[in-house]
Parts: sequence; C-alpha cells; structure tokens
Amino acid sequence: MLGLEHDFRIVDTHASLDPDEASVAAHGRDITPERLEREMHQAGIVRAVASPGRRASGRSYLRANNAVARLSVDRPFVAFARLNGPRDPGSGPVSTVRNLRAERDDHHARPDDVEQYSYDDRFHGFTLVPPYDGLPNADVLERLEAADLPVFVHGGKRFPPDAVERELLGYDFPVVLAGFGGYPLDTGLMNRTLDLLSEYDRLYVDTSAVRYREILERGVLEHPDRVVFGSGAPHVHPNVGVMEVLTLDVSEDLMRRVFAKNPVRLVPALAEGADV
Repeated sequence: MLGLEHDFRIVDTHASLDPDEASVAAHGRDITPERLEREMHQAGIVRAVASPGRRASGRSYLRANNAVARLSVDRPFVAFARLNGPRDPGSGPVSTVRNLRAERDDHHARPDDVEQYSYDDRFHGFTLVPPYDGLPNADVLERLEAADLPVFVHGGKRFPPDAVERELLGYDFPVVLAGFGGYPLDTGLMNRTLDLLSEYDRLYVDTSAVRYREILERGVLEHPDRVVFGSGAPHVHPNVGVMEVLTLDVSEDLMRRVFAKNPVRLVPALAEGADV
C-alpha cells in the first residue's frame, strides 16, 4: 500500500505487538515490529502506543509486557502494560455469582504489578481487555487510581459502555474507550459512549474500528478534546484509520487535535522529542 501524503503530525494510541510465537499463535496475526514500524511510517504515523496482543487463557502478561517494552526501545513505540483479572465483566446473574467466588490466580495482575509498572519508566499506561482477560480486582483498580496513568479499555458488546461506567468510571484515572465503545460496529453502543463523555471529564474515546463517518464527526464536533486517533494496527493497516479521519467533514484544527494534541495531552511520551 502506498504511503499517504498529508501535513499532519500523527500519533497512534491503539496498536498491538505480538512479541513471541505463543502470542502470534493465540492472536493469529504474525507481524514483526519492523513491519509494524514500516506500516506506521507509510501512514505518516510518527509514534504509537503498543501493548501485547491476546495471550492464551491462563497465561500471565508479565513476560509479554516486558517483551513489548524491550521491543519499543529505539523504535517509535510507547509501551503500555496489559492487565488481566479474575472477575467476569458481564452484568447478568451468572456473572454476579461467578464474581462472588472469583479468586485471583497466579497469572492475574496484582496491586504490586501495577506499582512496578507505574514506576518503571519503560511503561506509560495500561491496557484492559475485559471481554477476553477479565476484570482486575478492586485493589488493582485502586492502585491504578493512585498511579493516575491513562488506561485504555477495549469494550464493546461483551463489555458495553454501561458496564464501563459501572466498573471503571468511579475511579479517578483517565479511561480511553477503544472504538467509541461499540466494537464490533454497534452504533447504539457508540452513541451511548458519546453520551457518557458529557458526564465524565476523564473519559476519552479512540477512533479505531468505528467506520461510521457520522459517528466520528459527532464525536469530534461535540467533544473535540476527548477524541484520540487509534488505528487498531496491525489488524487494520494504519493507512485505513488515518484516511477515515482525513475524510471527515471537520476543520484541520479539529483533525490536529485528534491526530496529536489530544493524544499527547493524555500520553506525554507521544510528544515530539519526548524521551522514551
């Protein structure tokens, strides 16, 4: 795919790295850090947040997090630590019963893990994927609140915006809801997420996998300081995500906010000249 031509500085808040064969087998997308960097360059993306792809059930993210941090050295990647937990993210009676008996296992994130990642200058935030990894316990979330680093959350039909509100928005840390909270392609959930932006000052959304122009434009026009660019790479070529924003009927100033100003405010390590 040809490289895009534009005059924007673009940083990406939503990319994943599969650092080893086990991750590739579980996640199903074999792409090297070099290829991801090359695709980012083709799209004009100068720096990107990266966290591990999905691990097999019962596996810790400790080694994968450290691998992503190692692979980010001397590359335009900003490492985020991915956290898992024993709690079922559902809201039904079955989930409620399961959570009454949910006990943390050895492979689940612990408060000390969060503290270690928070003080390790290789990591600049956290990633939660409750539909696949479960929800961390309250003591882990409380430690995230103390760290006050951005937490990128993958929601959607299996962890809808109302569940995000119930489980996470009561804590005082920045939450960035991937895909406007509507993955995969659920416009009702996306619109519900945009309603929540009016209620919670520390809630943000990224543009990955939204695909609907009118919803993207609504988000950017109504909440210009709370929308950040995310490509969803490597599952989507970064060119695709960039083009979806470039073709919106909004001003260049608003595009610059989405592509760089808003992400840099959330993740200072994405700034030009930042020491990462």
